Amino acid sequence: MTRKSGDAARSTIRDVAARAGVSAATVSRVLGGMYPVSAETRSRVLGAVRELDYVADARAKAVAGAGTPTLAFVLEDITGPSFAHMAHGVEREAARHGHLCLVCGTEGDVRQELDFVEMMRSQRAAAVLLVGGAADTPEYRERTRRIADSLASAGSRLVLCGRPPLGPGAPVTVVEYDNEGGAHALVSYVLAQGHRRVLFLGGKPDHTTALGRERGYLAAHRARGLEPDPALVLNGDFTRDSGHRLLRQALDQGLEFTAVAAATDMVAAGALTALHEAGLDVPGDVSLAGYDDIPFARDLYPALTTVHVPYEELGRLAVRTVLSRAPGAAAEHLLLGTHVVVRDSVGAVGRGSRRGR
Repeated sequence: MTRKSGDAARSTIRDVAARAGVSAATVSRVLGGMYPVSAETRSRVLGAVRELDYVADARAKAVAGAGTPTLAFVLEDITGPSFAHMAHGVEREAARHGHLCLVCGTEGDVRQELDFVEMMRSQRAAAVLLVGGAADTPEYRERTRRIADSLASAGSRLVLCGRPPLGPGAPVTVVEYDNEGGAHALVSYVLAQGHRRVLFLGGKPDHTTALGRERGYLAAHRARGLEPDPALVLNGDFTRDSGHRLLRQALDQGLEFTAVAAATDMVAAGALTALHEAGLDVPGDVSLAGYDDIPFARDLYPALTTVHVPYEELGRLAVRTVLSRAPGAAAEHLLLGTHVVVRDSVGAVGRGSRRGR
């Protein structure tokens, strides 16, 4: 089937890749003519291009040509509010430097991430920013090191934003925030209000961002000579639905707690709904704290005590740093601070608390 020019459903490079049975990066290499591919693969790709009447987007042509320098921003969930703010910072700073910014949401698909990075390498993007936590495994480090070396060989640069560093000698720029320190400060504030049973609603147990926030939770207790009840640490993900589900689970299990520390503001929003559904007052019966300080945190009722993360500045700094880097310069590792924003959702333990101490 062919598609006429101007049809609403214009074919994409991924449509071509699917029709030809190859990756999007391979399609890019064939169309760019910069890397050798087999004659059989080239024939399949060009045949798919003809069948789908594929026309490359003008922006992609600009990237591949000599015109517009490019930055790529790669993240798992493009709908996440914190990542949206970081992307905004990246885009604005890239535009200020005259660079085009391309965004890829992978939904956790490692293959899609690798394909996109390879495409950006072939099109000689100035830098590729990988954003958000990951499972810090030997496989992750090996795969990411290969990505870094591949980009460096093409004159590009890998930037890790909130991802684990790769160790000495890796050609990367690391820009992150004090993830563990923010959780430590937040939980220390909650404990200072007299709370001793603080429920922690965390993320995936192998996710570096979630692990850092859990470490901060534990460290804040131990700094006061306390050992938190392991039953009060529940793992889920960073979504509102997870917060609602975990809080309901804690109530159904009869766990005693006077405060909740949620791994993100979205998790806290779900927990807040579950507390209200159970007839519990915040902060009269249960105090609640989040993490990220996304805009709607101040609009919840009560307004959410949380940790402010400078996501937009993180994106801006990543772009400024990588574009100002001298050729052959050593790896950079930059750390931004976080701070607690005190609002109305955390109060002192009251004598009338219905959740125990």
